[in-house]
Amino acid sequence: MPSMRTRTTAVLAAAAALAAAAGCASGNDSGGSKSGLSLYNDKGAWKPFFEQMSALGKQQTGLDMKPVGYTDEPTYTAFIKSSFRTKVKPDLFTWTTGGRLEEIVKQNQVAETTSIWQDAIRSGDLTQDLAKYYTVGGKQYCVPLNTAYWGMFYSKKIFAKYGLTPPTTWADLMKIARTLKSKGQVPFNQTTPTSLFSFAWFEQLLAGTDPDLYERLSTGQASYTDPGVVKVMEQWKSMIDAGYFSNPGDKADPADHFKAGDAAMVISGTWFNTSMTQRGLKQGADYGFFFIPNVAPSLPKRSLVFESGPLCSLRKAPDAAASTKYLKWWITPAAQEKWANARGDVSGNPKVKIADPELDKVTKEAANGGNRLVPRYFEAAPAPVLTAALSGFDGFLSKPGSYMKVLQDIQKANEDYWKTHKAGS
Repeated sequence: MPSMRTRTTAVLAAAAALAAAAGCASGNDSGGSKSGLSLYNDKGAWKPFFEQMSALGKQQTGLDMKPVGYTDEPTYTAFIKSSFRTKVKPDLFTWTTGGRLEEIVKQNQVAETTSIWQDAIRSGDLTQDLAKYYTVGGKQYCVPLNTAYWGMFYSKKIFAKYGLTPPTTWADLMKIARTLKSKGQVPFNQTTPTSLFSFAWFEQLLAGTDPDLYERLSTGQASYTDPGVVKVMEQWKSMIDAGYFSNPGDKADPADHFKAGDAAMVISGTWFNTSMTQRGLKQGADYGFFFIPNVAPSLPKRSLVFESGPLCSLRKAPDAAASTKYLKWWITPAAQEKWANARGDVSGNPKVKIADPELDKVTKEAANGGNRLVPRYFEAAPAPVLTAALSGFDGFLSKPGSYMKVLQDIQKANEDYWKTHKAGS
């Protein structure tokens, strides 16, 4: 859980942001017709891509869109939640699916999008499989902002230097790690300079060992002190002890390490392509991407971590009709083709053509029948459990010997949550 100081800073920053927004909001709370929308997001680095979408959206819908980006997740979350209680409200905002979406839906804050989903599924712009991630209580909320698969980005230069090729088994991956370590090269860069994705290796190891146990954890049907979970933490600890990971205190973006030529591999979602291309790196030439083999070779399908981030509007949006119009447009092939290809990522719209041939290969490999899609831990875990887990895993990276205490603390949050919720749902 974030420290008291972190939470206080986030709340104060959110209050300041609300005060600033009050002075420059493009509309008001009275619900009149608007020609411009604010899109608040926690992806400040994506501002150029949101601005490209703004220009296209203005042309195709007549609505201007102003992106308001944050780079600090606690501050952003505090701002959005504060807006529920004020007259200054975002027209559109990004969020996450899973427990955090369910939380604000149950607070009656989010606009329902069931009809948008029904129309989009009929037209082939969205799929029924994707709809379940946006469903709470049998209804849909928000639309996909982005869709991504998780795997391993690797340096073509470093792999070529040591005669390495992408692994086809977990044993191959560990052999690569040992080889790199023996050459004085740290195999795996930490995913981000913050604790936001400290779960990445936990989910990959557990889903690649026992995907059924991984999914039972998210529905309250298993304990974080289960022997299978403990074994995964011990395996993760052994990798840290072996020196396979970069310093968890490193504040540099992994993409900067790739550009500098000293990052060998980093686990991330396909959206990390955006960070790489922003630094002038080219997939297929400077870096590559592979899906991570299962830890347990006996599993019938490869466990493939999947995420889809939502774009939402409030139930009491400043102009509900304008927000709905923009959400409908956002998922069309024209909008999604621009959005996905500008950033170098995949799309939730099956009709979209991916221009980058390397990325197109990734999407086709993800779509084949040999994969078992598992939801990213950030969305799979209930919100209070996620908070405890992010804090726990972050501490574990610095003190790997604390893994049992970490699991016990997460399990306490898990038990507390499922005392008031129905397990298995």
